[in-house]
Amino acid sequence: MLVRNQLLRRVTKSAIDIAVLGAAYWLAFLIHFEGSVPADLWDILVRSLPYVLLLKLVCLMALRVPRLTWRHVSLLEAQYLLIALTTASAILATMKLVSGNSQSTVASSGFAAIPIGALLVDYLLSVLATIFLRTGTRWGNQWLRHHKLRSEGLVKVRTVFIGAGSAGALVAREVAARPDLGIQPVGFLDDDRAKVGMIIHGLRVLGTTAALEQVVKQYDAAQVIITIGHLSGPNTRRITDLCTRCNIPTKVIPGIREMVAGRVNLSAIRDVAIEDLLRREPVKLDNRAIAGIVKGRTVLVSGAGGSIGSELCRELCRFAPANLLLVEQAENGLFHIHRELLQQFPHVKVVPCIADICDQARVKQLFAAWRPSVVFHAAAHKHVPLMEWNPGEAVKNNIFGTRGLAELADLFGVERFVMISTDKAVNPSSIMGVSKRIAEIYIQALSRRSKTRFVTVRFGNVLGSAGSVVQIFKEQIARGGPVTVTHPDMKRFFMTIPEACQLVLQAGSMGKGGEIFILDMGEPIKIVDLARDMIRLSGLSAEDIEIRFTGLRPGEKLYEELSREEECIRKTQHPKIYIGRLGSQHWVEVDRHLEELRDAVACAKAEKILAKLKEIVPEYV
Repeated sequence: MLVRNQLLRRVTKSAIDIAVLGAAYWLAFLIHFEGSVPADLWDILVRSLPYVLLLKLVCLMALRVPRLTWRHVSLLEAQYLLIALTTASAILATMKLVSGNSQSTVASSGFAAIPIGALLVDYLLSVLATIFLRTGTRWGNQWLRHHKLRSEGLVKVRTVFIGAGSAGALVAREVAARPDLGIQPVGFLDDDRAKVGMIIHGLRVLGTTAALEQVVKQYDAAQVIITIGHLSGPNTRRITDLCTRCNIPTKVIPGIREMVAGRVNLSAIRDVAIEDLLRREPVKLDNRAIAGIVKGRTVLVSGAGGSIGSELCRELCRFAPANLLLVEQAENGLFHIHRELLQQFPHVKVVPCIADICDQARVKQLFAAWRPSVVFHAAAHKHVPLMEWNPGEAVKNNIFGTRGLAELADLFGVERFVMISTDKAVNPSSIMGVSKRIAEIYIQALSRRSKTRFVTVRFGNVLGSAGSVVQIFKEQIARGGPVTVTHPDMKRFFMTIPEACQLVLQAGSMGKGGEIFILDMGEPIKIVDLARDMIRLSGLSAEDIEIRFTGLRPGEKLYEELSREEECIRKTQHPKIYIGRLGSQHWVEVDRHLEELRDAVACAKAEKILAKLKEIVPEYV
């Protein structure tokens, strides 16, 4: 039924085009001869008309013009029409020139006698009529929708757009086509003074952002939408501060990566989030290098259902691996990321594997069946206070789970093994941090005796991960507070999950074996400032929601570090990735320590576990 309806619509549109083009051809003769067409040329018009219409229809169908929608006609559709009709008219002119010396059927239709002027008028009328037909349909459809919504009592919000570039133009056009969104644009603001006064899709650029307060009052605006595809965090903060002073809510459009085929999904317009205030310049990747280790290969991601693991999978799919193994013990997280990847990347074979990385037999079965070329190890117990209560589980998962996975990578000849680590591994003060530090030590030691390229990538907090401070603050603000912060001076490094995962892929492609790559996290941010920003972005003030200081929890530090002095940090070819090398790790000593640690865990006595951890990592306090 659907195919039949689509075919019927195309046939109907083609029939309308034929009627319009036929009328244009007839009218061209009338115009050329000023309303008095000679009798012999009337006969030629009638005999040549079928050939003219057939030729134009073939040219339109060759560019698939009948498939294009009329309701959303744009410059692209007009270009297709222009190309098709120009081609048809050029062929008609050629037929006129050659038909004079030919005895063909075409020649018998009288093409040689058709005046060039009539063909030129026909061309102009055909282009204008077909474009007007489509734009008229679009305008008529929009008018009907506006009229219907007005009759239903839709209230539109008077809106100022900030950003009159390509993204702003897209938004303005889509808003005009979508009256159901309830947006009534009053104009643009843009800090490029050369654009002030310009008109874009019927909207004037009213001034720079400095004029926001004046524009809001003059045009009675009720909201601001930032229509810039990628705006840095500081600029986003500057604009939101201006809007706060004007007491007007601020929204943003999705980034350029989310704009597909020149259209912006206006349903994705959202409130400004804390991630927008902390946004940095987009990561520039060496896509060729990443594709070199991923494209056409089998890639395994442990912890694939977690925040980092799932984003790694999304990024990996862009590089077309032959198989992507999602290894995860939590079935809900695995279910969601597997379903998402199947929808977004149908060309990639995505294999969901429920497995605990501590289950050596199960993981070995996966390696034997799929023979992965690259492993990204993101599975870990990461919640600091919980691991203080459960040191044995932290050691089992973060140390021995890593050890088992790495040993299998070595056994099955995996080309690259990339382990995700944390800034909490530097001068650790927590069970979680020291367990990840020992995992780093083990990976470096193993790299010296294996053909597999084992590398570690270390970074700080990521925004939006499950159980992160951002998620906790959102929940506390939604409940009306209080927002709990451990200490007024506590600082943390932050990075968005996509940026972190993109840099992980880049670092993984750079590794030769044994390196610890450290991501540039920017400047650390005070947690209390983060809380204040989130309260303000929710439309509240410090007077509305209390910030309560609760004191440091077990294992927490006021400040985190990304590296130790003895790691001799140096730059790499990528500006956001640094590299550090520690002193040589002796395999025999590391292996002995781990066996003794396993015995301590087996005894299930926390004091023995802690003593052994301090012996392996003396800086652990």
